Amino acid sequence: MNGLYAGRWDMLRPVTAQELKATTVLAMKLDEASAKIRKGQPIDDEEDYALPIWAGLIPVELKALDAIPDPRCLKGVELPAHVKNFEIG
Repeated sequence: MNGLYAGRWDMLRPVTAQELKATTVLAMKLDEASAKIRKGQPIDDEEDYALPIWAGLIPVELKALDAIPDPRCLKGVELPAHVKNFEIG
């Protein structure tokens, strides 16, 4: 944890022996990936809510920018409507 956020380990509640036993850290090269995404606030153990530790979420926005044509496209090829009107939704 401290490798990602310096000092963060000391801000967290101590881990339990069972949590350490159930945790594995693995590194591997990925060519493709997918993720399961959940909406809403965190769901912590009830006893963790009595600790003075911040919990919450950081909203992240993904938006499409202007299309950039391949420099090798033939001259005069128009940007198609599905590209002009592309929305992430």
